[in-house]
Amino acid sequence: MSSVLQRLLTNLAEPLLFKRPAAMAFIHGSADYPELKGEVRFYQAPAGVLVLAGISGLPSAGEGCETGFFGFHIHEGESCTGNVQDPFANVQTHFNPEGCPHPAHAGDLPPLLSTQGNAYLAAVTSRFTINEIMGRTVIIHDHPDDFTTQPSGNSGKKIGCGQIEAVS
Repeated sequence: MSSVLQRLLTNLAEPLLFKRPAAMAFIHGSADYPELKGEVRFYQAPAGVLVLAGISGLPSAGEGCETGFFGFHIHEGESCTGNVQDPFANVQTHFNPEGCPHPAHAGDLPPLLSTQGNAYLAAVTSRFTINEIMGRTVIIHDHPDDFTTQPSGNSGKKIGCGQIEAVS
C-alpha cells in the first residue's frame, strides 16, 4: 500500500469508520425511480467532513456512451417535497453560503459512478461543517454535473433525495 493511502486510512478513515456518524441522510427515489435508495453518512474529521455514500437502484447507464455518472449535491432546502413536474422542487438550489460560482458551491460533491445500479462514494471536504448542513437535503440528479454550466452544472432532473439529520 502506498504511504499516501496508508496515511489517509490511518489518520482519517479508520478512526471514523467504527464510530457513529454525526449526521445521515436516508435517500429515496422519486415516483419515477422507486427502487432508488441508500444512505449518506457524515463524519466530522480533522481535515473536514468525511462523506460516505452507498446508493442502490440507480438507473441503468444503457448502451453505448452513456456514462453511469450521476450528479450529487447538498441543496439549501430542508424538505424532499415538490410537485408533479419536480417531485423535489422544495430542495431549492445548491448549498452555497459564500455565493461562489459553480462548481465552487459548498454543496458541490463529486459525482456518483454507478456499477450495475450501485454507487459508493468517499470524499473529504472542508467546504462545510456538519452543523452548517444539518437539516438540508442531499440530491441525486439523473445526469453528471458538467462542472461548468451556471448555476448548477446542467445535471438534469432530481431523481433521489434525503434530508440530513443528526444521529443520536
